[in-house]
Amino acid sequence: MRIAMIAMALLSITGCQPAADSAKGFSLPDGDASAGKAAFMQYGCVNCHVVEGIEPRPDDSYSLLRPVKLGGSDAGVRTYGQLVTSVINPSHKLAPRYPVSMVTDSQGSKMPNINDSLTVTDLINLVAFLQPKYDVEPYPKSKYVTYELRVPEKNTTQSN
Repeated sequence: MRIAMIAMALLSITGCQPAADSAKGFSLPDGDASAGKAAFMQYGCVNCHVVEGIEPRPDDSYSLLRPVKLGGSDAGVRTYGQLVTSVINPSHKLAPRYPVSMVTDSQGSKMPNINDSLTVTDLINLVAFLQPKYDVEPYPKSKYVTYELRVPEKNTTQSN
């Protein structure tokens, strides 16, 4: 009986840990939202998407029948990780409010894969531009700190 209780306690403790593939703990450094807005334009996101802060274009100038609206609470993005994923893996989750034929082709999402041209800096800035437009769950940002050296440094200067 005692062994069963110990086993149950160990299972319950390990069951609370995030899985190895969990996004828990992931965050990008702070970005520049105005540079992210420029990246949004540069990578052609405006050809298919409308977002607060960028003047909408005439409907007939979009690549899709109807532009995909980004931001808010009903856009299918609930977490910071989902927002980042939607940029780097657009086929992961498709826009739920749009007909499948409008947002997909034989390869998945009609959104082009820009991973080979998108720099990490552009990704950071793009997320900094888009994230405030969504009602996402708060997430802890990474703290970049200098760690104290645990062992004393050796004196490298020699006195004569």
